[in-house]
Amino acid sequence: MKRVGVIGIIIKKDRSVVKDVQAILTEYGDLILGRMGIPDRANDIYAITLVVEGENEALSALTGKLGRIDNIAVKSAVTSVTIE
Repeated sequence: MKRVGVIGIIIKKDRSVVKDVQAILTEYGDLILGRMGIPDRANDIYAITLVVEGENEALSALTGKLGRIDNIAVKSAVTSVTIE
């Protein structure tokens, strides 16, 4: 059963990883309902928020791949809202 959730991604100091992040987001694009990016250039931090919908395993795979990239912090929250 599909669930709705939110994934927060923080890119710290090294924007060279953006290509890797984008490749993963493209790979899992069918799970992403919405995306918002906010650059904090003054502190060299870049935030991306995703609203996602998918099976728990697919959402875990997405966050796991993102979490293995250096200089990335990832947190996810999957709600109890289900979609058939």
